[in-house]
Amino acid sequence: MSVDLVGFLGVVLVAYVVPGPDFLVVVRSATEHPAKGRAAALGAQSGLCVHMLAAAVGLSLIAARSPAVYDAIKLLGAVYLVYLGVRAVLAARRAARERAAGREAAGGVEDGTDPRTPEEEAPAHGRWRSGFTQGFLTNVLNPKAALFFLSILPQFVHGGGSTSRQIFFLGTLDIVIGVAYWFALVAVAARLRAFLARPKVRHRWELTTGWLFIAIGIGVAAAA
Repeated sequence: MSVDLVGFLGVVLVAYVVPGPDFLVVVRSATEHPAKGRAAALGAQSGLCVHMLAAAVGLSLIAARSPAVYDAIKLLGAVYLVYLGVRAVLAARRAARERAAGREAAGGVEDGTDPRTPEEEAPAHGRWRSGFTQGFLTNVLNPKAALFFLSILPQFVHGGGSTSRQIFFLGTLDIVIGVAYWFALVAVAARLRAFLARPKVRHRWELTTGWLFIAIGIGVAAAA
């Protein structure tokens, strides 16, 4: 098997370092709970597996050459990102109202800490499923990921062997590198949980990430 590993690794590392929707999903999930962050990372890479298999059998080529299919996938991804953003913004506002009501009941006293977040109180299996689903859908509905496997990977494939096998090899390598990168990112983001556990900070974080999701979703839809 003859592939340009050095060039491919360079492209992959740059692609992961540049923040995108999956980056935001993994980091946000990790600050809620490390287990949810790891689940989101595995979900994102599972979404890449779908694109890799589709590229290997030529399905992505069909989608890329059909504007209707491509736009449908793009719009679905945009809608999902907006959904995540709206849900985050509404959750932040709901939590702010609950804290305000709690302060009134306590006579206006607030200690500035909130050690337990809703994610910590949720069952472990529900937390994992939520993170995995968000990561998976964000990536599998991202047509740019499909085009990466369709247009970028073949640049590092050489003749003298099975094209599908080489794409599968490079795609698997990409996924493994991604898992390592995301898990390292989760470890770093999880350290911010104590800081983000402060009610005011968490409120701003939820609003910021929520509006970022909405902005990215609208941008994707506008480009369709």
